[in-house]
Amino acid sequence: MRGTDAVAVLAELIPVAHGVDERIDWAEVEAAWGTRFPSDYVRFMEVYGAGAISDGISILLPSLQADGYPYTDGPGLRDETENARETWEMCGDDADFDVEPESIVAWGVTSGADIYCWVTTDDDPDRWPVLICGRHTSPEMQLHPLGMAEFLHKLLSDGAFREDTISVTLEEEVSFVNWRKP
Repeated sequence: MRGTDAVAVLAELIPVAHGVDERIDWAEVEAAWGTRFPSDYVRFMEVYGAGAISDGISILLPSLQADGYPYTDGPGLRDETENARETWEMCGDDADFDVEPESIVAWGVTSGADIYCWVTTDDDPDRWPVLICGRHTSPEMQLHPLGMAEFLHKLLSDGAFREDTISVTLEEEVSFVNWRKP
């Protein structure tokens, strides 16, 4: 399941009580990036916003400016995208698939230095697969034909999938806290 419905399913696992609608000007963000973003990511930003899932996964803010956001350059997407592209160039030869570094766009990171990305080669952002640039995942580079929300749902609900796709141990009780919440 992809798109906005996937966020509704994800909400069954992650309480929305500490979410904040980021009120993003998507036209501005998409003009800056030169692409639309997946509808599940857009919906996630409306329901939860940027923040931390179970103190282990950070979902990055795409906005160009946000007062108080923990990334000093504005959006964490740009810096983490550069990190992911550099990681792919260093480690991508070991992967059993090929990706052009320019097609990688990061949307999340873990406290274990994993970077969760999209591969943006499809014209339809709702069909972008998730790329993991893992620190201690097995294998380090993984491509999953899932949308962001669908990937997060599987990560949080499937212990076997979690073992291979994240380098940290998540809290037993799934939670979300927006970056604006203390």
